[in-house]
Amino acid sequence: MTQVVQTLDDFGRPAWLAAMVLGFIVFWPVGAVILAYMLWSGRMNCGWHGGRGRERWENRMAEGFERARNRMEEKFGGFGGSRGGRYSSGNKAFDDYREATLKRLEDEEREFREFLERLRQAKDKSEFDQFMAERRDRPERGPEPGSVPTT
Repeated sequence: MTQVVQTLDDFGRPAWLAAMVLGFIVFWPVGAVILAYMLWSGRMNCGWHGGRGRERWENRMAEGFERARNRMEEKFGGFGGSRGGRYSSGNKAFDDYREATLKRLEDEEREFREFLERLRQAKDKSEFDQFMAERRDRPERGPEPGSVPTT
């Protein structure tokens, strides 16, 4: 079985898609199993696999915040009555509520971005520490035979 997976991996995603379609044609549960395996293993490049999916998800979340902000600006003409004298609905209680909600969302977005930055820094640090540990554990090699010393 691992030989089949390795062969399909060598040919790439088109081979996996062809195998899935062929599986659906021959016996639909086989195609469904191949599709589930492709999604679960990350061969479709979606989800949390290998860090790629997490980064893509983080970017989608940040873009979602930005799209929501843009929609609110388009719909209401800004961030509320007291911020720069922008659009007011005419209802003071609603304007105050909207302003407080938008401020809370901005704070959550800022905190989320800071959280993502801390995650990236922690990941970078752990990868660097792992590299240094591997480098430190590597046996010291003497000068190559036939090389001229630099002293």
